[in-house]
This record gives sequence, C-alpha cells and structure tokens, in this order.
Amino acid sequence: MFRFGNSEYLWGLLLIPLLTLFFAWSRIARRRALKKFGRREMLEQLMPFSSRTRPVVKFIVLMLALAFIVTGLARPQFGSKLKTVKREGVELIIALDVSNSMMAEDIQPNRLERAKRAISRLIDRLEDDKIGLIVFAGDAYTQLPITADYNSAKLFLNSVNTQIVPKQGTAIGAAIDLAHRSFTPGDKANKAIIVITDGENHEDDAIASAKAALEDGIIVHTIGMGLPSGSPIPVLRNGQTDYMKDRDGNVVITKLNEQMLEQISAAGSGIYIRANNAQVGLNTLFDEINKMEKQEMESRTYSEYDDQFQFFFAIGLFLLLLEFVILERKNKYLKNIHLFKVKEQR
Repeated sequence: MFRFGNSEYLWGLLLIPLLTLFFAWSRIARRRALKKFGRREMLEQLMPFSSRTRPVVKFIVLMLALAFIVTGLARPQFGSKLKTVKREGVELIIALDVSNSMMAEDIQPNRLERAKRAISRLIDRLEDDKIGLIVFAGDAYTQLPITADYNSAKLFLNSVNTQIVPKQGTAIGAAIDLAHRSFTPGDKANKAIIVITDGENHEDDAIASAKAALEDGIIVHTIGMGLPSGSPIPVLRNGQTDYMKDRDGNVVITKLNEQMLEQISAAGSGIYIRANNAQVGLNTLFDEINKMEKQEMESRTYSEYDDQFQFFFAIGLFLLLLEFVILERKNKYLKNIHLFKVKEQR
C-alpha cells in the first residue's frame, strides 16, 4: 500500500513544465540574438569554450533534483503490513441541555460549563468506545455524530453554548428519540444514552421515549444539573448582568426537577445522579458503563506506514551537487581530448 503523507506538496511538480517552457524560450531567444552577430562557425572560433549541450544537461539535472525534492516533501509512504484490528467497547451518546436555564449559577461556574468540563474529562477516559453528542433545548440537534475520534469530540464540545439552538425550551424526549436513532445501525455494541439536564421538561413525554429506547436495548441514564433550591438565570442587558424575569417582572427561579429525571432513568433501566459543586457524576456513570458487556468490533486497516522521503531527498541533493559541478563552459584542459576519434593513417 502506497500513499503520500503530505500530498498537497505535489502541486510543486507543476513548476517543472513551467520552468521547462521558460528555459526553452530563453534558449531560442539566445540563439536568435547570437545570429545577429554573425555565422555560427565564426562565433565558435570567437568563443571556443562555449557549449550548446552543457546548459541543457545542467537544466535537466536541476529539474530531476526538483522533482525528487518535491516528492520527498510529499512524504511517500509504504504500508508495511495489513492486520486485523479488533476493538471491544460500547457506544455512548450524551444529550446535553443547552436551554437558558443551564446558565444558572447554583453549580459553579454555571450548570452548562460544569457539564462540559465533566464531559471533557469523560472523553479523556474513553479508549475503544464510540461517543456522540446531541444538544437540545426546545428541540434536539446532532452536534457530533457517533465517532471514535475523541479529538473531534472535544472540539465540537468546546463550541457548545446556549446560542447554538434556535428554539428555547427543554425537550428531553426529543433528545432521547434523536439519540435512539443516531447509534450505528447493525452494530452489536452495547449502547447507552446519558441525558444531562436540569429536568425542567415542558415539551414532550420523555418517559415514553426512554421506554422505547430500552426496548431496543439502549440504556438511558440521567444527570441532574442544579440544586433543588433553584437559582435565577443570569442574562446580559446593556452590557450589565441582570436576571431573567417573567411577564409580571418577577425573577425566574429555575429548580432541578429530580422526580422527572428519576422517572426517566427508571424507565430506561439506568441510574440517576444529581450533580453538585463537588462532582457532576460522570465518573460514577463511567464505572457503570464499564460494567456493560463489551462487544467485539472488527475492522481491517493498514496499521503501519514507513516513510521513504529520505531516499528522495538524498537523490535530490546528489543531483543538485552534480548540477553545481557541471560547468556551462567546456573545460580548457579536456576539450581537446577525443577518446573515440580515429587517428589518420599516414
């Protein structure tokens, strides 16, 4: 198996035909200019060390050197072996609430930011598992499809905020339904959904959604973000921090709905954990997920690629040295040596 590690550098090979055209044009222009001074035989006597072939040879060697160096920069690689990679893991989708109530600061620095930090630490602990991310408020949206690329998962997680959804609210059921549909079709790996929210569900029947997921073997866990005593929701008005108010001008207090989250996790045969300022609970859930039976997932891949650029660089540097050694003019000591010229018989 062959590939280029940095194939974009191969565009540099386009310089070769361009430089060749320029060189050909310059040779033709030089020949025309010399014709104005006289006949070729006379000019050869005036310039005995001038050579018509050496500049061409030097240019060809230079272009070969350029080709090898550019190819080396593209990092040619050969696959050394093909092996079967077997992974054992589970598929995990996190449904994260991004409604305005998640900006409450009863859990520091706020509910949403604390949840994101906990998810990031959970990703650091994953090995052969797959993870996906769904965000929801008044509706649910896929932020990251199910993947084993943990760097991408962290990148997408960092961009999560309350402004990325167009509709506010808390549709937990829609989030569970979307997660239910987002797992890899036909994959035998065990699956779990983790819903992270304050539990103020106003949109749908989340308990029925959890039951439907469980019927397909998908476990639903819940984490309650917030305190039962509640907290106001900070908002920015005219550059200053204020608190969200209802139509009557009263400050809105968002409270954790533990009863709802306990019912959802019970319907999904999962566990419910309440977050606090000491810990969120994802580590506890991770231990629970590790108890799930790991299913073997198999894929074939070229496991190793060996870089071969050093050979191309070595040849390119040798050709550059050779081009430097070749002179455009004839050597005055060697020009009269004709090894294959037959001597005249007397």
